[in-house]
Amino acid sequence: TLIGTVDLKYDDVSYATVHQSAFLRCGMMPVQPIKELWWFKIGASEERVYYYDPTSVDAALMKRAKRSSRDNTSLEIHPTHLSDEGEYKCRIVVWDNTGNSTEPSVPISKEARMMLKVNVPPEKVEITHLTSGRNLSLRCKSEGAKPPADILWTKTSPDGVETEIPDLSKTREIEPAGELYDTAEQIFYQLEENEMIAKISCVVRHHNTNTTIYKNITFVSPAIQNALKVTIQRFAEPVLYSSIENQDGQDSKAGLVKISADPGFKVPYNTSVTLKASAPGVFPEPRYLWWVGDQTGIAGRELRIDNLEEDRSYYVLAENPLGRVVLEVPVHITISDYSQWNDSSRDGDVNVSDTTEGLDTGAIIGIVIGALIAVFFIGFAVWYWTIRDGTQVFSPKKEKPHTIDEETIPFRSTDKPLLRTISTQTLEGRRSRREPSI
Repeated sequence: TLIGTVDLKYDDVSYATVHQSAFLRCGMMPVQPIKELWWFKIGASEERVYYYDPTSVDAALMKRAKRSSRDNTSLEIHPTHLSDEGEYKCRIVVWDNTGNSTEPSVPISKEARMMLKVNVPPEKVEITHLTSGRNLSLRCKSEGAKPPADILWTKTSPDGVETEIPDLSKTREIEPAGELYDTAEQIFYQLEENEMIAKISCVVRHHNTNTTIYKNITFVSPAIQNALKVTIQRFAEPVLYSSIENQDGQDSKAGLVKISADPGFKVPYNTSVTLKASAPGVFPEPRYLWWVGDQTGIAGRELRIDNLEEDRSYYVLAENPLGRVVLEVPVHITISDYSQWNDSSRDGDVNVSDTTEGLDTGAIIGIVIGALIAVFFIGFAVWYWTIRDGTQVFSPKKEKPHTIDEETIPFRSTDKPLLRTISTQTLEGRRSRREPSI
């Protein structure tokens, strides 16, 4: 830009990154003696940033501002703040005698205006992924950037060659966060049949900065530490079986199926329990199926058990395309005598009666009923054996035994052969006494 006899060189727009140095160019061609140099920031009013007088004053009204070492008129700001963004004006006053040394010099004022744009690189970049079989859904998010960041997706082959992923199905969202912006982009990608390991990268591109983060996608089968070599049948298919105790102390090992219980695996009677399954490091994310006994399976990470009243063992199947395992999850009741549980207890406390002070009404009734039943059975047994042996234990006096004529009463299936023998002998004895001797 040519102003009078002084050629001012400046940029209409200058860019700077927050916390780094900003350079606002305002130079002269040709270089001439400076009488005064002013820098202003234009807002609701002109705010003086810097003033320079070669004879006496070199004053930075903004402590972070100074004349640039590249020339005597450009301005540098360090470190740059986001609030430094805006329009600036430089005013240069030079002596001009139009090349005639005999004439007195005349001060000439020249001005130039320019914009300063302050960029803010992303404060945080993260990548997450969801899976369903070989179908991947990856989401890359850039937070706290200005202007909004651009996102590029690449894939690295096993031999280390990185290429952009073509023909992606993706969606992008840009949300303002004050003066900054959050950018999120989600893509959908299907792994090829021969891909068991894939490195997917999200490249966040911003002014003067590129941030690359990646996800190593590796197919991992769910596993159990020291799994027992036992199979069980579930839905007509064999599955690997192990007990939950086999994974204790192995929570940090990737690929292990983990079970947690809230409030715990041992709970008071009539307590509700929530069992949760997880498999950190397993890819694709396994699906879970819970069941107990022969009941229909319940799908999901969690199983809600309402009002547990007895010790039970629950089972969970964790399965992905690479493998499947089953865990037995035993849940125990901590109080064995459920009748001692007092539902009227307050503040969640267990109220157990003191048996040393006496029996309650229920126990007394139970004892009385038991005694009556015992007396009944004893009386019935005595009566039965009395009738069976043909004796009357309740007769107040002894009577002579009666003989029974075998022909006068039919033989019953309940009678023993011994009775028939006795009756026959008695009958024969009677007949022998009646017949006269020869």
